Amino acid sequence: MSIRRVVTNIPVGTSEEAGADAAVLRANADFYGLLGFEEVMNHGWIMTLASPTHPAAQVSIMTADLTGPVAPDVSVEVEDVDAVHAAVVRSGAEVVYGPQDEEWGVRRFFVRDPNGRVINVLTHR
Repeated sequence: MSIRRVVTNIPVGTSEEAGADAAVLRANADFYGLLGFEEVMNHGWIMTLASPTHPAAQVSIMTADLTGPVAPDVSVEVEDVDAVHAAVVRSGAEVVYGPQDEEWGVRRFFVRDPNGRVINVLTHR
């Protein structure tokens, strides 16, 4: 199985105020910009920032997960999500969500690791 990238998902709280998610995401983009990260994706609920010189070096800021039951702690992009899902199921690990084809162009599932952390395993379609 081939891993393409690993991205930490930083959960951020927001208030119920209009525009709060956008303000929180912008504040994080500004802060991580100081470290050299640039925005490469923003869906309004998750924003991914990447190194311009090493594009696989990424961090995501997440207010909530749009379709999943929980916000995952880490995202792992793999070459074949269905093969990884089959291996996870055979292992007896707890699948928390999916597999699911998402409208933003990924197929993914969530699995709980031995420490209770939720891992988002995905492949771009």
